[in-house]
Amino acid sequence: MSPRVHRLANGVRVVCDPLPGWQTVALSVVAGRGARFEDAAHSGWSHLLEHMVFKGAGGRSAKDIVEVIEAEGGHINAATGYERTSFQIRALKHGLDLGSSVIADLVLRPTMDAGDLAREKQVVGQEIAEAADTPDDLVFELAQEAAFAGQPLGRPILGTAKSIKAATPETLGAWRAALYAPETLVVSAAGAVDEDELLKLAERDYGAASGAGLAAAEPAAFAGGTKTVAKRLEQANLVFLLPAVGVRDRDYFALRLLAEMLGGGMASRLFQEAREIRGLAYAIDAYSETYADTGILGVFAGCDAKDAGELAEVTATQIKALTEPVGLGELARAKAQLKGSMFMGRESALARSEQAAGQVLLFGETLDPDAVAAEIDAVTREQIAALTAKILQPGKAATAILGPKTSLPAAGRFEQALFG
Repeated sequence: MSPRVHRLANGVRVVCDPLPGWQTVALSVVAGRGARFEDAAHSGWSHLLEHMVFKGAGGRSAKDIVEVIEAEGGHINAATGYERTSFQIRALKHGLDLGSSVIADLVLRPTMDAGDLAREKQVVGQEIAEAADTPDDLVFELAQEAAFAGQPLGRPILGTAKSIKAATPETLGAWRAALYAPETLVVSAAGAVDEDELLKLAERDYGAASGAGLAAAEPAAFAGGTKTVAKRLEQANLVFLLPAVGVRDRDYFALRLLAEMLGGGMASRLFQEAREIRGLAYAIDAYSETYADTGILGVFAGCDAKDAGELAEVTATQIKALTEPVGLGELARAKAQLKGSMFMGRESALARSEQAAGQVLLFGETLDPDAVAAEIDAVTREQIAALTAKILQPGKAATAILGPKTSLPAAGRFEQALFG
């Protein structure tokens, strides 16, 4: 049975994905707004707000919120991204009523106590400091900043100590009203869920929500550049980013397959060449990150500082090689991996509820998995080669190197090997 999408009178959308025989249910309430919708002065506010609503909401204290869910065998969580914010509950089959009520309180009726906010700023400040002290977190932030310099996508989701310090209960409350406005909300449930019950609960808990949401995000532009930080570490941490396509682009699946063949698994080109043949790195991976209107092709690697330059050149060489059509067997393997990941992910109720909400926010409907698999199968070798050439055509890359001083020249060697 395909998930069904409904819309309440105030614009809140509801997705029901019943799975007969399941004993659990997953509920996701997702706002189609996140850190990408912040200006510099509000950087990190979406993440701070996600923390704050758990301090108290709907008459429950922070302790009450988690205890009432866990007393029924459930789990509650939340996450803030660049383009959306998600609140999630996993519960036993009869836990939907309580779960919907609790999340509605978090999203619509948080307490916003001044003392709680002061303490939570300290907590988030420690989270920011921890990220700065974690090399394989910091190097990604540096690369993202280089890729989208001066834009919301180039700022860390956590914000800065200065930007979050400016928030007050009143200003953060106003930010909540705009961030979680009804037109941006999707209530999505999968597993042991009855459609009529879900619709009644959605109307009860979210039907009275009102207010205008934040304006659409400005188009992003890949800037490119180099960020290097010398630090006494055991390993050099390298991230290479190239401009790619967004999730709505016709080449979306070609990008996913390109990343898979480049460095998605143990049979990938980078893993085989950089690790198995040359022994340059223990960890090396390629990935794609896509947003509504743009995306990136990325590579991360950790290696000995003395090997960073060679590893950068190997990475560039392997990317350039994909401008030539790949072998049929290699392409078939990548397609099988991508489809396997998709279908295996759908064996989790929470993954299904999150995926459905994301699809509704992006496309206005849920996508049929078999149709998606057919789109993956339809990607040709020539399409991937053309996409690789298109990615390289602007002559732009965002490179971040964090590690011993001797590893920093690897940034220049990557760009030289890639663009000449």
